[in-house]
Parts: sequence; structure tokens; C-alpha cells
Amino acid sequence: MKKLIIALAGVIMIGLIIAMIVYQKSPQIVHPQLGQTTARQNHQQPQNNQKQSQSEPLQPIYQDDKMAYALQNNQLKITFDKGENWITVPVIIDQLFGGEYNGNKQELIEHSYILTKNRVAFLHPDDVIGDNQRVLLTYTLDQGKTWHDAVIAEQFPGLRYRKVAFLNDHFGYVVISGSRTMSQEYSTVYLTHDGGKSWSKTKEIGVTRLISDGGFIDESTGFLSYGTINPEEPDFYVTQDGGKSWRKAKINIPSKYNKIFVTAEIPIKEGNHLDVLLNQGPNGDYKGGKVKGKFISKDNGLTWEFSTEVKPDETEEG
Repeated sequence: MKKLIIALAGVIMIGLIIAMIVYQKSPQIVHPQLGQTTARQNHQQPQNNQKQSQSEPLQPIYQDDKMAYALQNNQLKITFDKGENWITVPVIIDQLFGGEYNGNKQELIEHSYILTKNRVAFLHPDDVIGDNQRVLLTYTLDQGKTWHDAVIAEQFPGLRYRKVAFLNDHFGYVVISGSRTMSQEYSTVYLTHDGGKSWSKTKEIGVTRLISDGGFIDESTGFLSYGTINPEEPDFYVTQDGGKSWRKAKINIPSKYNKIFVTAEIPIKEGNHLDVLLNQGPNGDYKGGKVKGKFISKDNGLTWEFSTEVKPDETEEG
């Protein structure tokens, strides 16, 4: 009996030794602790995501047959050859929408950029958050080979409305507003005469209504239009000396159009006079709300007389 017990113990010991040898030589499976990831998750998964994002085709928003921009993969890219080659713009996308903005960020803010063969420019604050920021114009004149940052304003409160345009290689303007509180805000105009390198502020009007539109039609003549919330009549100002002084324009509206044509757009030159369209504002319902009134000025924007109604399909916005 004693010999049998010793024999069984020996067999058990031999079995344990063999099991330990097999276990040590077998591959080990390590389970990550809570909150940790394996090396495969840390490295291989991001690589797969990176390849996917790199191979994702860009979705261009065309400005004409060849030039376009794309907002994807947290980058702004532009092309001058219908998408064969893309150039990355050195601006953080969130800066392009900085300030007071309520859009979907799928397209650039209207009038906040220029995309032409000879000039590309983007108007934006220099940070995503903050009440007083620099306003910059990031631009290139050689299709992206070199980029420049021009300071429009050293400090500006809560950027809302923004518009940039150039009339020629030297002269351009920027209209911006900010620090909005309900239906009041601060607005001003900056001009450049050296192609965008330096900017100077024009005389302030002192109007605190929300700005609707602004712009220059030549280096001397510019306009500012106010009133976006329930306007009842145009609030329209003109400068004829390059922004050194501003005067409120007089628009003679026929009584039948009183409180119908309430917001002035930016005039255009037409022969020996100026034309301006007055729209019906956000709440207009005259003939569907899309008909505009055309007015003519023969004194370079100081006074305006009614000309005709303009149907939607006869306007540029058609």
C-alpha cells in the first residue's frame, strides 16, 4: 500500500513538471488593464485612419472653371488647375470662422475671402476665442508660393460682419463689425493703397445699428448700409473723399413703396450715373418679397431717385 501511494505521488509530480514546461513554452495572452490600450490599438488603428483620411478625395467648391477651395481634414486647400494640384493655406480653419458666426462651416463666409488668379486672401481673427483680437488678412500674390499676414486691426471686439475686396492691384477695402449687443454693434472701414501690405482706418460714422453691407466703387467713393432687424427705411451713407468724411444719402422713395424698399445694397456705375438696388429686408412680402427697387443718382451717391421695379430674375442674385 505504501509503495502504491509513493508511485502515485511520483506520477503526479512528473505530470506537474511536464505541465509547467508546456505552459512556459506556450504564447502568452496579456489582457490590458482598464483604461489602457494594446500596442496594436495604439499604433495600427491611427495609421489606418491616417491612410483613410489621406486617400479621401477632396470635395472642391469651385469659383470658376479652374479655381476652387476645399475645407477637409481640418485644412483649407486651394487649386488653380481644376484639382490636379492643391495648395494648403497656412490658416487654422477655426480662425476662418472665429468671432460671431452661426453657419455650418461647410463653406467659407461670404465676402470674407478673395480667390483669383493673381490674388488670394482670407480675412480672419488671429485666434479662435477672445473678445479683443487682431484682425488679419492672410494673402498670396503668387498662387501660394509665398504667404503674408497683414494686420487690419490690432484689437477688435467680437468680429461679426466681415468683407474684403480689391478694385485694382493697389486699392482695396475691408468692412468689419463687432461687439454686437442685441441690435447694436461697432463697425468701421479700412483701406489699403499698397496692395494690402498696410491698412488705415477711415473716419468713423458713429452709427451703431447692425451693418448690412458696405463697399467702394472707386478709390474715393464708398457706401455703408445699415439696418438688418426690422428696417423701415434705408439707412445709407456715402463718402466721396476716400473715407475722410461720410454723409447720409437722401433716397426719395415714392409713397407707394414706403416701408417696402428698406435696405440699400452697394451701388454700381452705369454710364454717367450710379444705380442702387433697395431690397425688402428680412420680412418683406411685396410681390413675394423678392422684388427690388432700382434708384439712380446723378451726384455720385448723395441723392437718389426711383427708376423702376426689378424682378428677381433681373438681379444678380436672381
